[in-house]
Amino acid sequence: MLVERLFPPESSYYTKWRNSFSKLGEKMDAGGLIQLFIIWTLTVSGIVANMDHTNRFVYWEWSGWMIGLIKLCLVSIVFLIWIHPRKLWIIGTRTLNNTELGTHLGIAIVLLLIGWFSPSSGLGSLSSLVPYLTAFLSGLLVFQFILEFDQTKGIWFNFHWDNKELYLSLSVLSMSIAILIGIQFDDPVVSTAGMVALPFAAIALIWPSHVRHLQRARFYPIFIFAMFLCVRAPWFLIPLAVLFFVLRTVNYFRYGIVHPSFGVDFLEEA
Repeated sequence: MLVERLFPPESSYYTKWRNSFSKLGEKMDAGGLIQLFIIWTLTVSGIVANMDHTNRFVYWEWSGWMIGLIKLCLVSIVFLIWIHPRKLWIIGTRTLNNTELGTHLGIAIVLLLIGWFSPSSGLGSLSSLVPYLTAFLSGLLVFQFILEFDQTKGIWFNFHWDNKELYLSLSVLSMSIAILIGIQFDDPVVSTAGMVALPFAAIALIWPSHVRHLQRARFYPIFIFAMFLCVRAPWFLIPLAVLFFVLRTVNYFRYGIVHPSFGVDFLEEA
C-alpha cells in the first residue's frame, strides 16, 4: 500500500496523525461502514439484473452512474441511520437464528428492489432477482461461523466450526441453485460469478477446518460478485475503491496493519 511506504510506523507523521485516525476509525467501526460493501453489492445487483432484463448484451455501461450513486447514497443513509443502529443487520457478529436469517433475507430483497426499480422500466420481471438473492443466502450461511479479527495484531482468531457440514452444504447448494437459475435466465453475470465463487465454500466443506478456508469463503465471493457487477456497471468501481482505501488507510494509521485485505492467515488450528 502506497501510504505504508510514504508513512512507515516509525515516521513522525505516522505518530502525529495516529490519534486522529484512531478516533475516526472508532466512529467508522461504530457505524458499521465495512458492512456497506455487501449493502452496496446487493443494491447494484438489482441494477445489473434490470440491465440484463432490458438488454442482454449491455456491457461497460456508464450512462446510469448518477442514478446508481444516488441509490447507493440512499441505502447507505438508511443503513447507517436505521438498520445498523437497530441491530437489524448483524451478519458476522454471531450465529443467526431463523428469525434473524429471515430479517437479513428481507433486507436483501428490499435492497435488490431498490436497485431494480427505475421509472422507465417499472417493476418488470422480478424473477430475475431470484438468483442474486439465492447467491446472497449462500454467502450468508458461510457467515454463520464466527470469525473475529484482532486489529492490533493483524490476525484472525476465535473461529468455530459448529454445524460445519450443515451450513456449508446448504451454502454450496444455494450457490449451485443460483448458478442454474442464472443459466436458465441467460444471465451471464450471476451464473459466471457464482461458478467462480462456488469452490470457496466447497473447499471449506471438504478440506480440514483451517481458518484460511473460512476466510476465503467469506471474503472472496463478495469481491467476485462486486467485480462481475462492474463489468456492466463500471461506475461501481469508484465507490468500492473509495470505501476500500479509506478503510485501509484509517486502519493502517490506527494499528500499523493493512485491513481490509484479501490476504489470509495460514494458521493450522483445527
